[in-house]
Amino acid sequence: MNSQIDVAVMIGSGVPAALQARGLRVCWVVLVNGERRGTAFASRREALECRAAWQAQLGRTQAA
Repeated sequence: MNSQIDVAVMIGSGVPAALQARGLRVCWVVLVNGERRGTAFASRREALECRAAWQAQLGRTQAA
């Protein structure tokens, strides 16, 4: 089964309090099959790196 791995943006009240305390009003999260996995990221680049790690991990799992 192929997994769908996406990066989604969260804005405003959806941003975790810790990031809001740093003055951020937007964050990015990784979704695997529509479910949030891991933490919220302050940058899109970090979220894309996490997505790549998920893709690599799930690719190894599916190949086995």
